[in-house]
Amino acid sequence: MAFPSLSIGDLTAKMPIVQGGMGVGISLSGLASAVANQGGIGVIAGAMIGMKEPDVAKNPIEANLRALRQELTKAREKTQGIIGVNIMVALTTFSQMVRTAIENRADIIFSGAGLPLEMPKHLLQACEEKKEEFKTKLVPIVSSARAATLIARKWLSRFDYLPDAFVVEGPKAGGHLGFKREEINDPNFALEVLVPQVVEAAKRLEDQKGRAVPVIAAGGIYTGEDIKKFLDLGASGVQMGTRFVATKECDADDRFKQSYIAAREEDITIIKSPVGMPGRALQNDFIEAARQGNKKPFKCVFHCVHTCTCDQEKTPYCIAQALISAMKGNLERGFAFCGANVARVNSIVSVKELMESLQQEFDQTISKGKQTLQGLLK
Repeated sequence: MAFPSLSIGDLTAKMPIVQGGMGVGISLSGLASAVANQGGIGVIAGAMIGMKEPDVAKNPIEANLRALRQELTKAREKTQGIIGVNIMVALTTFSQMVRTAIENRADIIFSGAGLPLEMPKHLLQACEEKKEEFKTKLVPIVSSARAATLIARKWLSRFDYLPDAFVVEGPKAGGHLGFKREEINDPNFALEVLVPQVVEAAKRLEDQKGRAVPVIAAGGIYTGEDIKKFLDLGASGVQMGTRFVATKECDADDRFKQSYIAAREEDITIIKSPVGMPGRALQNDFIEAARQGNKKPFKCVFHCVHTCTCDQEKTPYCIAQALISAMKGNLERGFAFCGANVARVNSIVSVKELMESLQQEFDQTISKGKQTLQGLLK
């Protein structure tokens, strides 16, 4: 049985799989276009996207905007599929990045790490000022039904704009998490609990406005069986990050990918990030040195995230620089963010091979279900 398609407004992905937007430099045009070519939704991460630009330290705003334009152009040259951009609300360049993504015709903007309460304003202003109809879909990333409802109410009252979809990200996700540390392992905040709640909130919005608001489940989804489970819970699709790091097309250095293959369950740790949120990462000497107070205070040159303390007396390292180093394979100078299932990764495959294996697992799950039902009916 083929995967059901995922429709977001007038966009339809043949496979209900969104590749998670992974900054800093983990998911750029290479990975995003490969996923889009297989019928999924490929996502370019906006966080520190300009890290390779020669003037990024002196002129970070222009460097990041320039790089975003370049990556969208590269992706369009490689695929006719759906390309999204992940832009964190916490970025100091959030407004400029959103406007740039819209004007360069990103199909979708996914936005979390804060509440994107103003995002429709940028789309409406672009349409008015440019005298063009931009069709970029706007999709908030939330961690609760309450957040989804709050965002929708704000958008409707201020801009008469209903979110085109929601991504609900649970506590098993990689990188920065939208949960308090004590909530991460609390079963009340499990994705299996959150998805039906957000689906119900979205259904109320659908009844109010008369159009679909699909929900995409994210965080810890690893197999085709997992995909089937969350579709059965009411989600219209899933978002996956960790699986796509371990692909040939992922934009990270091979040494970064190899850290996933080498990862054991006991290597997964929760860090206190300088941006003020907990994050899931692979334990290494860099993280241990930071915990022991052995990292030297730094001078911030990027000013990339609003919530970062950037306090040279209290913050031992620059999160942007640490993630840039890791992406380049210099894990002694940084660390790799990861999802809760990273220890299950055991090989590097192509995006095509990954998507085919997910389809096979999905089919097998359905077949097993039918066999079980038939056995019960005998």
